[in-house]
Amino acid sequence: MVLTGAGISRESGIPTFRDTNGMWKKYDAMKLASVDGFNEDPQAVLDFYNARRKNLLEVEPNHAHKMLAELEKYHDVAIVTQNVDDLHERAGSSRVIHLHGELKKVTSSLSRFAPDCIKDYPLDVPIRLGDKAADGSQMRPFIVWFGESLGPEAEQAVILTENADIFVVIGTSLVVYPAAGLVNYAKSNVPKFLIDPGDMEDRLPQGFHHIQKTAVEGIDILLEEISPLLTTPNDVF
Repeated sequence: MVLTGAGISRESGIPTFRDTNGMWKKYDAMKLASVDGFNEDPQAVLDFYNARRKNLLEVEPNHAHKMLAELEKYHDVAIVTQNVDDLHERAGSSRVIHLHGELKKVTSSLSRFAPDCIKDYPLDVPIRLGDKAADGSQMRPFIVWFGESLGPEAEQAVILTENADIFVVIGTSLVVYPAAGLVNYAKSNVPKFLIDPGDMEDRLPQGFHHIQKTAVEGIDILLEEISPLLTTPNDVF
């Protein structure tokens, strides 16, 4: 089980949110990523997300995304991501759970989880005021905004974490809840790794081995370290 955050996609050219130069240092999160902000100025919110959707067309999966997809060829790998991009899927990973939604999808502004309203939407087509979801409401990005609850994906993530034989965290500062709380569901006796270039001394979860590298630099070190933990010679990656 691999939990990924903004750090893994930063090296593909997608800005992070809470770093020194992160998005929320430049923009007001409550105005651009909340229901109240959307109700107050829906055009500004749509413009913000249309720009992010367009940016997704200009980036590619990096080495870390690709190596996680390669690992899936040999092992049962589940990825739970806080990211709303599709770089894991484009790299070849087939079992990806998005906790915070997906830029490639839209939904209803009245009923976010209505199945009939959640649909794929071309990244090169902007979401405009007046575009309607299936229930007649204003179409909105399928994104979990501040103050909104996570969807059923959160329960799936907990189950995957509880059953993981190896638990890995890549590119997240573990300060965003409830996603950061997933580490508490990992079994105490399983190997746990965290790849992050920062100093995690004050917040490294108990039992985790810290690989103090970026995602792209650290993924190969991770693969070397987990190889001896696999159960049979045929399992060695």
